[in-house]
Amino acid sequence: MPDNENIFKSYMDSNPLFRGDRDILRPTYIPEDLPHREKQIQDLASIMVTALRGNRPSNVLIFGKTGTGKTAVVRYLEREVKRLKRESADSNLDNKFSKHDIDKVEYVYVNCEVVDTHYGVMKNIGNKFVEEWSDQIPFTGWPMEKVYESLRDSIEEEPRVVVIILDELDKLVTKSGDSVLYHLSKINSELEKSKVSLIGISNNLKFTELLDPRVKSRLGEEKMIFPPYDAEQLKDILSDRAEKAFEPDILGNDVISLCSALAAQEHGDARRALDLLRISAELAERNNDTCVNTDHVYKAKNKIEENCVREAVNTLPTHSKLVLYSILLMQENGKDKLTTGEVYSGYKELGKRSGIDPLTQRRITDLISELDMLGLINARVKSFGRRGRTKEIQSSVSEADIIDLIEDDEGIEPVRDLKTQGSKQTTLI
Repeated sequence: MPDNENIFKSYMDSNPLFRGDRDILRPTYIPEDLPHREKQIQDLASIMVTALRGNRPSNVLIFGKTGTGKTAVVRYLEREVKRLKRESADSNLDNKFSKHDIDKVEYVYVNCEVVDTHYGVMKNIGNKFVEEWSDQIPFTGWPMEKVYESLRDSIEEEPRVVVIILDELDKLVTKSGDSVLYHLSKINSELEKSKVSLIGISNNLKFTELLDPRVKSRLGEEKMIFPPYDAEQLKDILSDRAEKAFEPDILGNDVISLCSALAAQEHGDARRALDLLRISAELAERNNDTCVNTDHVYKAKNKIEENCVREAVNTLPTHSKLVLYSILLMQENGKDKLTTGEVYSGYKELGKRSGIDPLTQRRITDLISELDMLGLINARVKSFGRRGRTKEIQSSVSEADIIDLIEDDEGIEPVRDLKTQGSKQTTLI
């Protein structure tokens, strides 16, 4: 490349495969129609229509695996309410509805995977109704009771129906408990002019077991379960998006079918299917290819899986990282199959060198099982008859990449050299 040529020029001169807005292939995009979610839309709309009449709808808990359209359906109905508000200003309403009631419906969306503390959730909700920056709840510093009172007072300033959407609700409850749900579920008893309805969205059907019985009974007035998509349904979803996202004749004949089939194997995850299609097209575009074929899809699949592994490792607790680290280091030094005792010995030595107090071997056995469930290792129980049984442990990820990733954790002191001494003892040196 000539010294004076801009590094982006070669990429800018290539022919784009997308029509323009590639966000059409992102899960956050809400299309005009949601294929194969018509029943769920109708069921939720029949509950939420109460708000358009100025009354409080029932609280709703929505369950389903990742990528089954839960958030999309809720945001779709939110958009429809806003559209109805605009249309009501220029048209005559049915006698059953009041323009005033429709205008007073407010939606507040909170992603509890991002905002995962009681303070943060209530701050986000309360500040939705406060225009003056000086009157808003600060980022931190107030006692929780004052935060709740400010939220309640800001909602109560004028008559309205507030629909609060708590997405990834199980993440909030698992990390911080159900205190915020207790306050929000009883807030209507302290309001005179306004009303509050809650919609909770969760991937975990069992998270309600962590709730106080009073919270559970108030929160779960209505329940909805979203089933996963099958391959044909995913194909319809991708075909609809692809028609809007790509120029004609860009996709090979089997690309959409392959993306749908691969995603259907992952519990019918529409997000997975959309990501596969988008990344496949981006890989083809970067390579200056004129169309997208199945080779691009397989490359995209490998890229997504690699990113998922790195994300899983990044979010591991420190002790789990040390366990995985010891397994990877021993394998890198030629020890293919490890016992629980060998892993524990390596873990203790790493913890000692990192200044971290070790957990018990029983607890480490539990962490090994958790790593196995995440797909980061394979832990197979091997029986020795009368001599008992143990687990044979192997990593199922690339050693070099993940070791470097773990060593980026400031809480772990890197220990690179590992050797095996004998068949029953493993030490770190």
